Amino acid sequence: MKLGLDVLLEDLAVRQRLQGRRLALLGHPASLTREGHHTLDALMACTDLCLVSAFGPQHGMRGDKQDNMVETRDDVDPRHGIPVFSLYGQVRRPTPQMLDTFDVLVVDLQDIGTRIYTYVTTLAYMLEACAGVGKGVLVLDRPNPAGRPVEGTCLEVGWESFVGAAPMIMRHGLTLGELARWLVDDRGLDLDLAVVPMAGYRPDEPPGYGWPLAEIPWINPSPNASSLNMARCFPGTVLFEGTTLSEGRGTTTALELVGAPDLDFQRVLGRMHALQPQWLEGCMLRPCWFEPTFHKHAGKLCSGVQIHTDGHHYRHHLFRPYRIACLILKAIRIEYPHYPIWRRFPYEYETERLAIDLLSGGTLLREWVDDPASSPEDLEARFRADEETWLEGRRPYLLYD
Repeated sequence: MKLGLDVLLEDLAVRQRLQGRRLALLGHPASLTREGHHTLDALMACTDLCLVSAFGPQHGMRGDKQDNMVETRDDVDPRHGIPVFSLYGQVRRPTPQMLDTFDVLVVDLQDIGTRIYTYVTTLAYMLEACAGVGKGVLVLDRPNPAGRPVEGTCLEVGWESFVGAAPMIMRHGLTLGELARWLVDDRGLDLDLAVVPMAGYRPDEPPGYGWPLAEIPWINPSPNASSLNMARCFPGTVLFEGTTLSEGRGTTTALELVGAPDLDFQRVLGRMHALQPQWLEGCMLRPCWFEPTFHKHAGKLCSGVQIHTDGHHYRHHLFRPYRIACLILKAIRIEYPHYPIWRRFPYEYETERLAIDLLSGGTLLREWVDDPASSPEDLEARFRADEETWLEGRRPYLLYD
C-alpha cells in the first residue's frame, strides 16, 4: 500500500501539475511518508517543487499543544525558514495575506473518520477560501482508520460549528480525499481540486479494516489520538467531551474509556445490557477504574468502562461506537435520574449552545436521553434513516470500492 504522498514523490507525472507553482502545505505530525519522513521535509527535498509556506490545524504543525482547545501561534519552520500559519489561533480561516503566499495548497492530513474531528472543518474552510480566490488544492490521500462503516445522525441545519462544518454523518466512512470531493459538491464550490489516491488501499479487508496494519506505523494525528483502538472508539467517546463524565483525558487511554467518581459502572453496564444488548456487539466492554492526572475529575478515582476493539471480540461491521455512547448516557439517566450529565462551558468558540448539542449535531440525542418515555428503538429509527441516506449519497465519491 502506498500513501498519496508516496505516490506523489515517486511519480514525476503526478508532480508535473505542481511544477512552476508556489506550494503551501496543510499538515500535522502524522503527515509522514511510508518511511517516516515529514511531508514538509519531503516536499522541500524535491528540486522540481517550490514549497513556500505551510499551515497547521488544531494542535499545530508539529502537534505541540497537548490539551484540547489550546491555540497555536504563527511561526517560522526552524529547518526551512518558511512561514507556518496557524489555523487554530488568531484565525480559523486563512487571511488574504496567507492566501497570497501560494498558488496551490497541498493537503496531507491524517483523519480518523469522524465528523467532529476539527481537521475536517479546517479542510472545509480551506477549500472555501481557495475557491474564493482561484487557488488550486491537491489532497494527498490517507487511510480512514475507522474504515467504511457509517453510523449516527447527520448534522442538522443550523447546527454548524467548528466541530460540525457540514451536514455529514458522525462516522462518515470516507478518506479525506473522498471527503474533500464531497465537500466541494456540497458547498457548490468552483475549485480546481485534485486528489492523489493511495495505491493498493483496500478498506474492507481484515485485519485492519481501513488501517493497513504492518504497512505504516500509527502516528498520533492529534496528541490524544494514541491508537487504532482510539480511532475506532472516537465517534462515540467524543460525545463525553460535552458531559460531566471524564472521557479519559489525563490518562494514557484518552477517548477509549469513560467514567466518573460518583457513578457505579457495573450498575450502568447492567442497565445497558437490559436496554439494548444488540448495540453492544462487536467489541469488549471492560469495567475499569482510573484516576485522571489532569482535566475532569483530576486526582479522583473514577468508575468507568473501557472499549476494546483490539482482541478476538472485535467484529468490524457489528461494532457501533456511537450507539454504545448513546446507551451509556441513557443508562445513566435511568439509573441516576438527577445526575448532572450535561456540561455547560465554552466549547470550540461557542458560548451559548451546549457542547453535547454541537457534538451530536442537534438537540435530538440530549432530548432522547432526558425523555423518560423514549426507547432505543426510537433512536434506532432515526439512525437507520440517516445512515441509509448517507450511504447512498456518498457513493459517487468513493475512490477505492
